[in-house]
Amino acid sequence: MTQKIHIAGHQGMVGSAIHRQLLQSGHRATDFIFRTHAELDLTHQAAVHDFFQSQQPTQVYLAAAKVGGIYANTTYPADFIYDNLMIEANIIHSAFKSGVKHLLFLGSSCIYPRDVAQPMSESVLLTGRLEPTNEPYAIAKIAGIKLCESYNRQYGDSHGIDYRSVMPTNLYGPGDNYHAEHSHVIPGLIRRFHEAKIHQQPTIRIWGSGKPRREFLYVDDMAAACVHVMNLDQATYAAHTEPMLSHINIGSGEDLTIRELAEQISRIIGYTGQIECDLSKPDGTPRKLMDSRRLRALGWQPNVRLEEGLQRAYADFLTADRQNP
Repeated sequence: MTQKIHIAGHQGMVGSAIHRQLLQSGHRATDFIFRTHAELDLTHQAAVHDFFQSQQPTQVYLAAAKVGGIYANTTYPADFIYDNLMIEANIIHSAFKSGVKHLLFLGSSCIYPRDVAQPMSESVLLTGRLEPTNEPYAIAKIAGIKLCESYNRQYGDSHGIDYRSVMPTNLYGPGDNYHAEHSHVIPGLIRRFHEAKIHQQPTIRIWGSGKPRREFLYVDDMAAACVHVMNLDQATYAAHTEPMLSHINIGSGEDLTIRELAEQISRIIGYTGQIECDLSKPDGTPRKLMDSRRLRALGWQPNVRLEEGLQRAYADFLTADRQNP
């Protein structure tokens, strides 16, 4: 059967990595259905419905989302919860109505409570309070998981649908957003250290104490995991999950402090100034390390270590910076 694969968010870092992975695994360029944001606003229900009815995709990767770091999440909380709820609700419902049997929803590690045992297993979902700095985004992502589970529970047997969810840890790599204020920690630090090197700034101040620990995963490793999970047979997937606890973590299994990350990026870029911590800025969650044993048991392993991944990310930044001065 000819595949018609729709990657929602195909121009973003995550969606483009999934596209690369699918091409490498043997899919043809003609197997994909793409729409840019200008062509299809995913927050508009009628437009999304019409797209699915007219194009009839057979498989969907839901990688589209409004994303950002602590600054963006705390400045625009209404945008983050509204846009993400609308995107996932519109796509999942329209996919079902148009007969899509296979869908993969991509969430985030921020779905887990702020203060839980580390590493965080899938079973700690909804067992405590969320981190306040990104609660609206986290609530939307939790809703996406529950949408997939609810459609499976109500329509899995009668309509043969199989909608799955994966929760990646913090991602970085080609196609990242290097905006000075709206980026995540790695691309934000890459830009700041690069500019400090160019302008010979004697010091750089990083947000918070530098003590929080974070796990990072190269985006192409994440994409390989997504395709792996999507292609698992239903019996295998069901044997490793539960109907109301069906999501799967994707992580590297290693973490480090934000200070250690900053020092590593500084070395790669060649910045020789001092690194200071701005204690007036929030730290966020003290530690976020994913328990990815469920995915490892299903046969996936990451390939790109952090040092190599950061070098690739810096090379990508230099290319992107030349294209968008």
